[in-house]
Amino acid sequence: MMSHRPERLAEAIKKEVSDLLREELKDPRIGFATLTWVEVSNDLKYAKIFVSVYGNKEEQKATMAALKKAQGYVRTELGRRIRLRHVPEVSFKLDDSIEHGSKVIKLLDGVIRDNE
Repeated sequence: MMSHRPERLAEAIKKEVSDLLREELKDPRIGFATLTWVEVSNDLKYAKIFVSVYGNKEEQKATMAALKKAQGYVRTELGRRIRLRHVPEVSFKLDDSIEHGSKVIKLLDGVIRDNE
């Protein structure tokens, strides 16, 4: 039987990390970052947090470097905010799906304009 616990934990992590990004992480390198989704392993030991960053490649790199540096703090705060026996190891991954989607929309708009 499949457990829904990883999905529930992923949602709780997404909410808490989103609050941390918005209110507590004050690193100036963290630009306009949005949590897109969280993936928790079935054994609840690892959590991948996917982040979409608005900006050019340099701003994205700087934001990801700042988030990587804050991984320990984020994990500690998750341990304080979510009652768990073992807090998952946290890692941040850049999610470029929104950027990819906007490129596809621009291409489709161009095709539509060409056909008119």
